[in-house]
Amino acid sequence: MSVEPSPRVAGEITPRQPRGSATSAVEVRRSPRRSRTVSAYREGDRTIVLIPARMSEAEEQRWVSVMLDKLAAQESRRMLGDEELTERAERLSAQYFDGRARPSSVRWVTNQNTRWGSCTPAEGSIRLSHRLQGMPEYVVDYVLVHELAHLLVPGHGERFWRLLEAYPRTERARGYLEGVVAAGRLPHLPTADGA
Repeated sequence: MSVEPSPRVAGEITPRQPRGSATSAVEVRRSPRRSRTVSAYREGDRTIVLIPARMSEAEEQRWVSVMLDKLAAQESRRMLGDEELTERAERLSAQYFDGRARPSSVRWVTNQNTRWGSCTPAEGSIRLSHRLQGMPEYVVDYVLVHELAHLLVPGHGERFWRLLEAYPRTERARGYLEGVVAAGRLPHLPTADGA
């Protein structure tokens, strides 16, 4: 496979750095043999996205974003236990709050149907709704960062929202969660059996 200077040349490999990711580079590989399908997979610390050679740059950017979200959702579906969730919270605290947010416990709960997460600063406990399981990793991370920020600032004032600015996918994650809530309010379409 050759590397060509133009992004629209067949067989090109285009390295990219996804927004909000400091750990995984994206490599786009164009193939003249692909006519419609797009696929992606992880290879070490890189994400490989395979696209048709004829695709425009705008389509490429859109599909890279779609495929990164799909991979993140697949990875998030691998059920994290409470121990992994605690480790993830510690990593996020170190990354975004210099380790200042120190939860005493982080766990999944099944009794939160109107919230995505909750925090009790006095106890240092964080609880995430089981409804987050299977959502993209950046969404779960946002909720964890949100609850970690409550360990530092209890309310939702200006200081709290300034803390959340450190997480680069805050707006996107909030939009995703708002979409889930909105979709839940849509009327259900009847199924084939009339139910």
